[in-house]
Amino acid sequence: MTYSGRLSWGLLLLAASSTVWAQSELLVRVKPANKALKANIEGYIGSLGERDEEALLRFSRGAEEQARKAAQALGYYQAQIDTEVKPPTDKDKSPQLIIRVEPGEPVRLRNVTVRIEGPATELKAFRIPSSSALRAGEPLNHGHYEDAKRLIQNQASRYGFFRGQFTQQQLAVDPQAGVADIDLVYQSGPRYRLGAVTFSGDSPLDDDLLQRMVSFKPGTPYDSQLIAELNNDLQSSGYFEGVRVDAAPTAAVAEDIPVAVQLEIRKPRTMGLGLGFSTDVGPRGKANWTRHWVNPQGHSYGWETELSAPRQNVGLWYDVPLDPPLTDKLRFAGGYQNEEIAGTDTLSKLLTVGPEWHSKLPSGWQRVISLKYQREEYKLGDDSGLSNLLMPGVSFSYLRSDNRIDPHNGYRLQFDLQAAKEGLLSDTNLLHGNVLLKGLTTLGENHRFLARVQFGGSATNGYQNNIPPSLRFFAGGDQSVRGYDYQSLSPKNSDGDRIGGRYMVAGSAEYQYSLTEKWRVATFIDQGNSFNSLELPRLKTGVGFGVRWVSPVGPLRLDLAKALDDDGGIRLHFSMGPEL
Repeated sequence: MTYSGRLSWGLLLLAASSTVWAQSELLVRVKPANKALKANIEGYIGSLGERDEEALLRFSRGAEEQARKAAQALGYYQAQIDTEVKPPTDKDKSPQLIIRVEPGEPVRLRNVTVRIEGPATELKAFRIPSSSALRAGEPLNHGHYEDAKRLIQNQASRYGFFRGQFTQQQLAVDPQAGVADIDLVYQSGPRYRLGAVTFSGDSPLDDDLLQRMVSFKPGTPYDSQLIAELNNDLQSSGYFEGVRVDAAPTAAVAEDIPVAVQLEIRKPRTMGLGLGFSTDVGPRGKANWTRHWVNPQGHSYGWETELSAPRQNVGLWYDVPLDPPLTDKLRFAGGYQNEEIAGTDTLSKLLTVGPEWHSKLPSGWQRVISLKYQREEYKLGDDSGLSNLLMPGVSFSYLRSDNRIDPHNGYRLQFDLQAAKEGLLSDTNLLHGNVLLKGLTTLGENHRFLARVQFGGSATNGYQNNIPPSLRFFAGGDQSVRGYDYQSLSPKNSDGDRIGGRYMVAGSAEYQYSLTEKWRVATFIDQGNSFNSLELPRLKTGVGFGVRWVSPVGPLRLDLAKALDDDGGIRLHFSMGPEL
């Protein structure tokens, strides 16, 4: 390298270091202090970039004008603004632009008119902006005025007033008098309607089924939320890989907007495999296979199975969509399950078959009406038997949650009831019920409180001899009373075998603290037991602490629990899934 080359590199390095050294700094000083005004001025001026002292002097005039606009935006039309540029010092390595502001008295609102005219006045959901900041005597804030205009326009767009316009939109400011008048009048014009819905694409489903998936009729007043719901409903139906819904006002005919839906059908068959672990059942494997559509009427069928040390089962189902098809269906289901209950000499081989009517009520409750025949061969200690029961049943469940995977607030309610009549393909009279209540609330973002209560009971004329293990109650385990083994809380026979109870009660209270977005610590107390008499026995208690990690499929829970009764030891519990 020549000497001139080395000199050129040196000059470049010197220039680069000088540029970094010349990074300038903005200081905004408002007297008396006004955080909102200071932040607004800083936002208007933005970053000063890499300016030296001379460039900063040239920039200061424009910065002063920007500061004045920022002050006027918040109603300060009489603000006194001075600028100063300070050169770098040993203490402050960068040049500084100092802006000093004395805001003075703000302009205040005098006459405020915000009004909607036309058909929109008949729509209760169409809100007139009523912010307290837009009242006579309040300081003028241009942002609040623009927010009011934007709210009106957004509502007009949502509810289909596509010809609406402002007939008056004036903000008159008299800086000398210190007052401002707002005159904002919106004429909505007619409300557009949703027209016929047409479907296109490669869907094999017939048009009647598709039309029954639409929650609105032609002629329904336009609401963009209905369009979004149609898109979500079709996407979640299980039939489609992709959905596109178009409802363009420009295509309207006589104020009727045609709705065009483009569908992309999903693959007809899918299969899923999974592995899991919990301390209740240990390692387990799951598999399922689904045929998502069989015919143009949208019928589907499939099977699922679960394998673990204490329990092995397989289930088959066939679904027929009803009306509305997205929430209501008729399911024909059957299954077989082999289970070792409570890790003792209590065994069950259960065969079930029967129809189920699934529906969603207008109140939001999910309802399942079923007629199930079950045949169960079992062994309870030294006793064995064969049970046949034909049981009509009904189940109601309700879930309110702000997040399906990891909720912060919500609750779940579930009620199940089954019955059997001796002589009607049943060996005994039976009334069997379950209740589950769960709640979750979060305070201050980091403090989570969970509660759970479970009840179960049976009414029968031959409990000891005729009720199979699948309809008896056991407590203990990850989802019941931690600190005790799975299904270990149960009445015993004369040989000490756990044979299940006629009744069951269990409850839990838990507090969680969020360390980070994904990690939480928890402490809890659980109580419960199963029993045969309505004279409530002493409940078993478990206490402990644990950690939670929020995975993509829900929280993973690891708990260390101590049983406080029966000289119980310390047990480790692991489970996963949503907490509601």
